[in-house]
Amino acid sequence: MTADTKPATGRYLAILTLGALGVVYGDIGTSPLYALRECFAGTHPVPPTRANVLGILSLIFWSLLLIVSLKYLAIVLRATNRGEGGILALMALAFPKRSVGASRRRALLIGLGVFGAALLYGDGMITPAISVLSAVEGLNVATPAFQHFVIPITVVTLVGLFAAQSRGTGKVGAVFGPVMILWFISLGALGIGGILKSPEVLWSLDPLLGLEFLARSGWTGFVVLGAVFLAVTGAEALYADVGHFGVRPIRIAWFGLVLPGLFLNYLGQGALVLHDPTSIENPFYLLAPHWALYPLVGLATAATVIASQALISGAFSLTIQAIQLGYLPRMAVKHTSSTERGQIYLPHINWALMLAAIGLVLGFRSSSNMAAAYGIAVTLTMLSTTVLFFFAARRLWDWSAWEAAAACSVFLVVETGFFAANLVKVPNGGWFPLAMGLVIFLLMATWKRGRELVWNKLRPASMPLEMFLDDIDRNRKVPRVPGTALFMTANPEGTPIALLHNLKHNKVLHERNLILTILTDEVPQVDATRRMEVEKLTAGFQRIIAHYGFMEEPNVPDLLATAPLIGDPINLHRTTFFLSRETIVPCRSGSMSRWRQWLFAVMSRNAQSASSFYRIPPGRVVELGMQVEI
Repeated sequence: MTADTKPATGRYLAILTLGALGVVYGDIGTSPLYALRECFAGTHPVPPTRANVLGILSLIFWSLLLIVSLKYLAIVLRATNRGEGGILALMALAFPKRSVGASRRRALLIGLGVFGAALLYGDGMITPAISVLSAVEGLNVATPAFQHFVIPITVVTLVGLFAAQSRGTGKVGAVFGPVMILWFISLGALGIGGILKSPEVLWSLDPLLGLEFLARSGWTGFVVLGAVFLAVTGAEALYADVGHFGVRPIRIAWFGLVLPGLFLNYLGQGALVLHDPTSIENPFYLLAPHWALYPLVGLATAATVIASQALISGAFSLTIQAIQLGYLPRMAVKHTSSTERGQIYLPHINWALMLAAIGLVLGFRSSSNMAAAYGIAVTLTMLSTTVLFFFAARRLWDWSAWEAAAACSVFLVVETGFFAANLVKVPNGGWFPLAMGLVIFLLMATWKRGRELVWNKLRPASMPLEMFLDDIDRNRKVPRVPGTALFMTANPEGTPIALLHNLKHNKVLHERNLILTILTDEVPQVDATRRMEVEKLTAGFQRIIAHYGFMEEPNVPDLLATAPLIGDPINLHRTTFFLSRETIVPCRSGSMSRWRQWLFAVMSRNAQSASSFYRIPPGRVVELGMQVEI
């Protein structure tokens, strides 16, 4: 489902809003399962006194307003790349390839955006683990008899969740929205029941109570900020998923149902703690009457599975963007829907996330322990978004430096505070998402740099195309064979390496020769009218330059079927596709360290073949290999 460029109205708006509830707000919508509880637990527990409860609730409420309502919904969602959002889309807006400026500063900030994207994979590992585990832990509230079954049930649920990814989300997507409506209504209803026990909890709407708590509590209050941040994790999904639903449906869902449901539930939990301080052990489930515990556990598990689904799908989309922008090697991509382009499945990413999530559950054993690892990656991603938005706003809307700084400074102060508080979690598990983010960033940076070095090595070996065609015109003795040959090259002005090798070794040319270059533009999707340029050359050659967005996947057979070529339509059974394949050979005098050369070589060997990625019929492909020292 994608949002139209025109504002959605009527029934279509309702459908998009329902979809946004099911996909966008799953992560942040399940935070009440553990957020308030963790504020009073951990290595620096806070006593559940009246002043502490009201102060922490005030911090949660105003964090939701500042980070989610103001930063993302009111400001950042204005910066979309042709309707698409996310940190990589924002990076392309802030620093397009054609922009000029200080190259070192530009490279540093682009690196910041890539690092922020890498950290989202760490979030994709932790979110399913902590969300599902915290939901299943509700069985302990119902009866201690289930204590030994919590971990096995969680693992089985995660295995089922990731195993179902290959079937796609289309069949179950229609269920997501109604389930989340029921979830948020239940949050609000439980919260109202709790508020009636201690109506004084409504004083927590006063922002001064939160500031007073921080001033009074000192170091302990500072540490609590790391737990308060758990209430806003998932906010980055608002921006990443804007292209699927549009800004208006996301805003309607937030202000109409999500924010009221969340804060009523936090108020209800706080009121319950004021009424009975021992309920801080699990205030969410203790809000419910005993008869409703099992249905609530089932509903919470469904909600956390939906929240996890959103993160997994987001990781798939992020990977496609990274591949198209040149930060990751080609991977196997399976389409799970014949009608919806965005419904994709990446087996390697899926199983890696599953193993990481199960490992986290087995390693941390409880959602309270896992909360120590949660939050720090998200804060860094949010900080990266704020910094990139500063430059994007100046470029898109000609904001002055003072205007952009005024819009971003408040968020930088708040998010820097959250980040500093989350740093305290590093020894207790916060190192995990940072380590995962650094590893993935290293892989992305190595692949990007390695491809640049390969390109620099191959470019001198590729003679200008005009010179090659002149030689072919002068030397008419080269034999011609029936059929069509297609040569793929990254440089439309140079002669494809595969073409030179084919002529050198086979000493023949086909009757019709096509040179295809696929370029990734820094936009999500390319208009059909700008998809391709076809140019007739001499000696029976034609050049095709195809443009795709970074959220699109090229399909060469479909492209050729619509290409306005000279001559008969393309017959795939009479067309030979010539591709070059480089084997990376590390060398001592290389431009990268030896271990990074080795890493790049391993990634290159394991990358999906170009024929599979571009969906070229495998029986019509000829690959010509060459060794490249970098």
